[in-house]
Amino acid sequence: MDFGRRSRAGFEDLALPQLAALYNHARWLCRDEAEAEDLVQETLSKALRAFDSFQPGTNFKAWIFRIQRNAFLNSRTAIAESRTVFLEDQEEAFDPPSLGLTPEQELIRLDNIALVQDALAQLSPPLREVLLLCDLEELSYKEIAGILDIPTGTVMSRLSRARQALRELLQPRFGGSR
Repeated sequence: MDFGRRSRAGFEDLALPQLAALYNHARWLCRDEAEAEDLVQETLSKALRAFDSFQPGTNFKAWIFRIQRNAFLNSRTAIAESRTVFLEDQEEAFDPPSLGLTPEQELIRLDNIALVQDALAQLSPPLREVLLLCDLEELSYKEIAGILDIPTGTVMSRLSRARQALRELLQPRFGGSR
């Protein structure tokens, strides 16, 4: 009984710092706030039940993200089609609330966020997922390969293609040579 309490406390110590990242990633996967909340809850439940299998000293974030991805795929069989998501609901995923901007600057900032979100949504699910795990969640290639169950070279290739596709989608609006 004491081990269960110690195990639960250890799980909480590792899981609580990951909640925001899990929720952000779930929102991108599900494209719906309520479904994302359900997915995070399911992820935490499964991770707690499987916590005995977690190897101390390994990357907990990669371990729990893999559980989340598997829970998503098992319950939906594929990444859901894009749905309309109101920008006001997505804003905090990219930026903290802006302070001191003029209304015009705030509209430009919101427009830029919407353009990036739209471009991300246009990427194929495998490219979008690798890009978000690497650039938003800051996971290593090796960790991403473990989460997605693909070779590290495939992660690198998908990431390169995703960044190039995102550049091409955003270039008409933002210009530049890169």
